[in-house]
Amino acid sequence: MTALRNMASGAPGRLILSFALPLMLGNLFQQFYTIADAAIVGQVLGVSGIAAVGAAEWIIWMMQGMIQGFTQGFAIQMSQDFGAGQYKNLRNAIANSALLSAASAVILLAGGQYFAEWMLKTLHTPESVWADTMLYMRTMFWGIPVVMAYNLLASILRSLGDGKTPLYAMIFASFINIGLDLFFVPVLHMGVFGAAAATVLAQCCSSVFCLIKILHIDILKWKREELAVDPALHLRLMKLGMPMAFQNFVISVGGMIVQSVVNGFGVAFIAGFTATNKLYGMLEVAGTSYGFAMTTYTGQNLGAGKIPRIRTGYREALAIAILTSVAIAAVMILAGKWILLCFINGDPEMTEATLGIAYHYLFIMSICLPILYYLHVTRSCIQGLGNTVLPMASGCAEFAMRTAAALLLPRAFGQDGIFYAEIAAWAGADLVLVFSFYYCMRKLTRPGRQSTDQQL
Repeated sequence: MTALRNMASGAPGRLILSFALPLMLGNLFQQFYTIADAAIVGQVLGVSGIAAVGAAEWIIWMMQGMIQGFTQGFAIQMSQDFGAGQYKNLRNAIANSALLSAASAVILLAGGQYFAEWMLKTLHTPESVWADTMLYMRTMFWGIPVVMAYNLLASILRSLGDGKTPLYAMIFASFINIGLDLFFVPVLHMGVFGAAAATVLAQCCSSVFCLIKILHIDILKWKREELAVDPALHLRLMKLGMPMAFQNFVISVGGMIVQSVVNGFGVAFIAGFTATNKLYGMLEVAGTSYGFAMTTYTGQNLGAGKIPRIRTGYREALAIAILTSVAIAAVMILAGKWILLCFINGDPEMTEATLGIAYHYLFIMSICLPILYYLHVTRSCIQGLGNTVLPMASGCAEFAMRTAAALLLPRAFGQDGIFYAEIAAWAGADLVLVFSFYYCMRKLTRPGRQSTDQQL
């Protein structure tokens, strides 16, 4: 119980920051081993290797995004039950979430393997990297149940205010992943398959780490009747999880449209675009951490009936997030070229061309980073209130803006136009979220509303 944290009392900004910091470190380690994958593949296999991995990036993100959507949605109910002190309901929510997660993992695995070839054809994947891209993607798909297990277990812990255990699990997994990368790719010459297998095995280790912790939490000692299937609760959980999963699905479809455009610009452009996308996670790592913190903070305070604290916490979290985004942007602008060289190797002329493409894209994303951080904090706050439909609408706005920019801007500005698709997507989502947040808060505080209501 000592690792759990009730966020319904104490200074909001300090609570959110202290909760987000372990998540930030955990996400950094996750990005670290993702970057290690790309760096090892890029250095050992060259530009074609990093292009092969990058050609499947949005497809893999689609699966992972849907998994995160389901588990984050389920965790909203958990955080509200925990904040209200309803531990029996909490245990029942976790048990039913596990059943839904297992079923979802099977469906996503089967669908991914069945449609793998069709997806690569749709993205106009170059023949020169087709075989490696297909191998990498199918291997990652076989790891979907493992990814689902980790995300569910980590979401359970975060909903209870424990951000440290997922951090320790990710540190543990990071070292395992890097060690396996160095053994599988350069030593055993397993190519992109080795990089994917290392990632899946490392994620398996992090899942076991989180599970062991959960089994030792006193309030999660289940009785047999608390493991029963509850259809009404299933419906409630799916109402929370499905919109978030669909939101990430729609966002990823827009990303795949962007990728299909990028794939038409040749291997050097794909490699440069991929190298910067590998740093995308580093750019937004603090934003996603503040988002997780806001979901837990908002859910717990809503469960406890402390509505004014939600507004205060939101304002303080937003200020912290914007300042953080400016600091990260400065680092990337100043040191970006040296970081990008970790992913790029080969013929000097090809390397120089790839680096120029990658840094240009990185610079554009860095100067616009506050737009993304506003998105993470605001969307997560709304989700913590139990409203996952409006955030889904913001995801649809992302899709529309990203797709329109990807299809239209290259015609007007050449291949550089594709770099602005991501910025347009962030701005489109923010436009929806600005109005959504004020709508939700006004509805939450309208006269006659009971402060203990737990959903909008």
